[in-house]
Amino acid sequence: MSLNTTQMSKHISADEAAALIPDGAVVSVSSSSGLGCPDLMLKAIGERFDATGHPRDLTTLHPIAAGDMSGIKGVDHIAKKGLLKKVIGGSYPSGPSSAEPPLIWQMIGANEVAAYNIPSGILFDMHREAAAKRPGVITKVGLDTFVDPSREGCAMNASAADPVVKKISFDGEDWLYFKAIAPQVAIIRATTADERGNLTYEHEGAYLGGLDQALAARNNGGIVIAQVKRIAKEGSLKPHDVRVPGVLVDYIVVDTEQKQTTQTLYDPAISGEIFRPLDSFRLPEFNIQKVIARRVAQELEAGSAVNLGFGISANVPRILLEEGLHGAVTWVIEQGAVGGVPLLDFAFGCASNADAFMPSPHQFTYFQGAGFDASLLSFLEIDRSGSVNVSKLSFRPHVTAGAGGFVDITARARKIVFSGMFNAGARLAVVDGRLVIEKEGKLRKLVNEVEHVTFSGRRAIAQGQDITYVTERCVMKLTPEGIMLTEIAPGIDLQTHILDQSEFPLIVSDGLKVMEAGLFREAPIGLTLPVKPRRAIAGGADD
Repeated sequence: MSLNTTQMSKHISADEAAALIPDGAVVSVSSSSGLGCPDLMLKAIGERFDATGHPRDLTTLHPIAAGDMSGIKGVDHIAKKGLLKKVIGGSYPSGPSSAEPPLIWQMIGANEVAAYNIPSGILFDMHREAAAKRPGVITKVGLDTFVDPSREGCAMNASAADPVVKKISFDGEDWLYFKAIAPQVAIIRATTADERGNLTYEHEGAYLGGLDQALAARNNGGIVIAQVKRIAKEGSLKPHDVRVPGVLVDYIVVDTEQKQTTQTLYDPAISGEIFRPLDSFRLPEFNIQKVIARRVAQELEAGSAVNLGFGISANVPRILLEEGLHGAVTWVIEQGAVGGVPLLDFAFGCASNADAFMPSPHQFTYFQGAGFDASLLSFLEIDRSGSVNVSKLSFRPHVTAGAGGFVDITARARKIVFSGMFNAGARLAVVDGRLVIEKEGKLRKLVNEVEHVTFSGRRAIAQGQDITYVTERCVMKLTPEGIMLTEIAPGIDLQTHILDQSEFPLIVSDGLKVMEAGLFREAPIGLTLPVKPRRAIAGGADD
């Protein structure tokens, strides 16, 4: 390849790029678990530290997630005592409870690094404010959750003693204030860089927030390192395809082996280059989780835009596929995909056959302002106030990986459907349209007080949010008087299997219904969705 002197300075090795990072730097890393992770660069930083003891005392920012343990190590490459001083992430690597904890979790647990969990959308907002030289973010997102300084203030361990959030009074109301953080280094990822550093994302499953991270570093005198799969000739990229212009990129590192997702080398359907036939998508096998996903699907309206989280609810799009209703709902996920079929397992965060890809910071603006219609999310615990924990269980901390965009999404969402198993560890069976509990679980999930408040039931009531909890045994609604039981599964004894298994009293609706027996049979359920009313201007006559 023929490059002139100016152009050549941008293309360097990963080792040379790692040597540019000074001790004590703030480094912003663009990734979402295994999706879009600049893994080669993180590996080079870790290897440089092993060889030289530098860079030391880094603060790293990971707006969505810090890397995954299954094939792409992400933050674990740099999870070394002395290298990391502080880590701020939307979420962290997780894994089965039987697996060895990720290195970053071992450091967090040993208080070897100050660790914080800031909601993903807020962390992107902090980058944007730094880029514009504004003081920080003022938001109501996170009030009365673990984000609130009246609770944990985003701290994950005792070493996280320096506050990252303050509660302030503004215009007579309580708000949370996060000071902007200006990175000295941004490490982002794309598919292609031309010789001038213009970046395109044609093989990526999402744009994530690379542009915002690059702006924050560049505007504050820092450097931007882009890891890409290949370099193209100057002028060969279409301007409309360039997502990060070369004027923001200082150095280019090539990794010809970079994976598209944690366990995917390259699938053109993930990046929207081809569309898959609908019959190529795996439908969920019939089991208890599918029963719950079916009941969640009954909460939807045709014509809605619906957010999805990880867990049981991630299977709801496959329920609609099976029922012949694909396209009735538009799925929107925090990594940026709009429409299509969200993917599962280690490709979660991607979608095939998407209508569009939004940059993650813009998607979070959409979520924080409740522009969408509903969100389908999981729960680990529910308490008497209706609050939900998805972000921390002290007895298996590396499995609970933090909140990601959960707090941004739920802060103002008009309708939320939480789904999960009623108890943990129960042995269950489905027999002829009935649920049979063969052995009761030892771990109760309806508790007096959740260990970590990821979603505030009190704020939900104050804001008039529509909150439903779907389990295999029952359906519950959040009311101002408490959590009300509205439906019960066929075959379940109300007292023994539900009321006695909750640590707090449940309100039993006068109109308590039995869940449809068809949910508990293998055949499709004949799902129909009511049509969402057309939107009107808020406050208008038809609102």
